[in-house]
Amino acid sequence: MNQSSKRGGIGALGGIVAVLLVGLLVLIIIAYTGSYNVAASEDHGEFTRWFLETTMHNSVSSHAADINAPERFTEQSVVLGAREYAAMCEHCHGAPGKRKASWAEGMLPQPPHLPDAVPEWEVNEVFWLVKHGVKMSGMPSFGLDHEDETLWNITAFVMQLPAMTEEEYNRLTASSSGAGGQAQGGHAH
Repeated sequence: MNQSSKRGGIGALGGIVAVLLVGLLVLIIIAYTGSYNVAASEDHGEFTRWFLETTMHNSVSSHAADINAPERFTEQSVVLGAREYAAMCEHCHGAPGKRKASWAEGMLPQPPHLPDAVPEWEVNEVFWLVKHGVKMSGMPSFGLDHEDETLWNITAFVMQLPAMTEEEYNRLTASSSGAGGQAQGGHAH
């Protein structure tokens, strides 16, 4: 390698380092000046929304990869999960024939309407989301105070939401005992 090639490589590396330092400085200025509006009454810009959603989806997929989901869920699991969902999730995520609570409309990011959003996720990813929650989204970590069996029941129920009717939802959430049959533990996608 000749002398001018070495200088060119060092110059390019120096340029990359300078750009990274300027980017870091901009982020620090934004953090310390409060110039980024964190109000939930205003949506994120398109790039920020894309970045956050893409990061969240890829993070969940990566962290849930080693979770072995059951191939099938029992009807009892779905019924038990329905009761938990109605008590803990419906107010933010809605249900077939049911809107989310009016106060949940003021959340940013908006909690997804799960009957519409579930097809984007695999069973193990839904379990991971229920167990660990999502930072800065209002989605709590239910794994802190619920056993995995309960979380799998919720997952079993959530995976059924896209095909569920309002009548079936009402029957499942009002049910006090489940049948011992099998329900398909369908995979999303």
